[in-house]
Amino acid sequence: MNASFGIDHPLLATKDINALRDRLISLGFNMTTIGKHPWGTSTSLAMFNGCLVEIMGIYDDTLLDEVPAGDFRFGRHVYEHLQQREGVALSALHSTDSVKDALTAEHAGFTVAGHLEFGRDVTLPDGTAGRTKTTLALLPDEQFPRLSFFLCQQHRPDLIYVPEWLKHPNNVSGICGVNILAGTSFHADLKARFGGLYTGLTELKGGFEFQTANGTLRVMSADAFEREIGPLPNDLAQETLPCIAGMDLTMRDPDMLLKFLKASKLGYRTIPNGFALTDPALTANTLLRFLSK
Repeated sequence: MNASFGIDHPLLATKDINALRDRLISLGFNMTTIGKHPWGTSTSLAMFNGCLVEIMGIYDDTLLDEVPAGDFRFGRHVYEHLQQREGVALSALHSTDSVKDALTAEHAGFTVAGHLEFGRDVTLPDGTAGRTKTTLALLPDEQFPRLSFFLCQQHRPDLIYVPEWLKHPNNVSGICGVNILAGTSFHADLKARFGGLYTGLTELKGGFEFQTANGTLRVMSADAFEREIGPLPNDLAQETLPCIAGMDLTMRDPDMLLKFLKASKLGYRTIPNGFALTDPALTANTLLRFLSK
């Protein structure tokens, strides 16, 4: 299971949620049906034990300013980023206590805009009905908008992390890292920012990384990213501010994943300890890697 401030789920904002969902299904992910938030965003999830992959689109732009958290409007934030390009617009960090964790984040220098609560009705595989309850603590970043975060607390994890829903045909079992693209001029600032939440800084050639409670948070210059992770699509190559440009997922069975990669018709390459997709533009400008752990 995840713990506070571990990587929970970056939001892959896309202009065509149906097409992206179909691509992820072709890769062997068990995606939920497309749901709707009250602030105008649509969503589909691949759920794991303590984290998930979430793709998000806009279904109603008249609702974007609904359910604000202070001055922050979740739907508006995603919409405005999608007007620029597809990609990660917000990222969730796991929370076991959203009030306590928000205070910790504030003391570390993050801005807490406010809290949101929402739920959805679910039916478990055995037919039992229930309603989830989720609290978000929003941490928008005016300086680096695409590195805005929010804390995500699931009050009814029994209605979220249901064993049958965590199984994926490709045997992928969760997130093991995010890869942030950032010019070296931003590294000192980002070290200080993330250093307020995490310990164990490791220096890399062209970057650095921290270990979270769920996976590695890695910051790299464009040269380092292309050397270590893979080529950047045009939209990301032109990015001037730090942003999440890649996500690493844990695979249990490389042979099984390889079958799905070949059948999906998506480009991929073999890398040390796994596989990487070769056209991030097809996955919301987010370079996905699958690693054996």
